[in-house]
Amino acid sequence: MKKTLTSVPFKDTPEQKARLDEIIEALKNEPGALMPIMQKAQEIYGYLPPEVQKHIAVKMDIPESEVYGVATFYSQFLLNPMGTNPVSVCLGTACYVKGSGLLMEKLESVLGIENGGITADRQFSLSATRCIGACGLAPVLTVGEDVYGRLVPDDIEGIIAKYR
Repeated sequence: MKKTLTSVPFKDTPEQKARLDEIIEALKNEPGALMPIMQKAQEIYGYLPPEVQKHIAVKMDIPESEVYGVATFYSQFLLNPMGTNPVSVCLGTACYVKGSGLLMEKLESVLGIENGGITADRQFSLSATRCIGACGLAPVLTVGEDVYGRLVPDDIEGIIAKYR
């Protein structure tokens, strides 16, 4: 199966765009308006795809690079959609030394997506994370709020099957 970063094209609705436009119009002349506008845009769309970033830049008459700079500087902003079941693999030192890189490879194979991607059915998204504070369970991954530790690649298919 071919791995892709994001298997789901961006689609918005006229209602979403109208809500965003209302927010931009209400806030654009306020000092420091970009952050709250981007936060509201993320609430509307669930993340900040390039199309939304461009729309904000055009409506605010600012460079796209400024919007992108804010989106990539602050960790609160998501540049990729999240699946119903977000899967995160800890690649911190303890987990990596104990094989979390192999877990990531197995997840990419099982899900058919790369780190940062989302499955076409929007059920799973995959991301790497740094230490989650469960070093004693290394290597660790999470699916939503569920934590799985002391894993080997052969455990992955069974874990993913629980969420299908």
